[in-house]
Amino acid sequence: MKAKEIKEMSEEQIREKIGEWEEEIFNLRFQAKMGQLSNPLQLRYVRRDIARAKTVLNSNKN
Repeated sequence: MKAKEIKEMSEEQIREKIGEWEEEIFNLRFQAKMGQLSNPLQLRYVRRDIARAKTVLNSNKN
């Protein structure tokens, strides 16, 4: 998800999306350990989405 899309969301929506992404990270890590992960780069993409969302949240507080 792009930063522009995240900026258009409300703070509550962003927090909800972060929670969804964290669940997805958990599932992807589990799949990676089991050797069933089809796209290993997906972990990187989700981590970066979480970082983008947290950055937008922090910039809105200031």
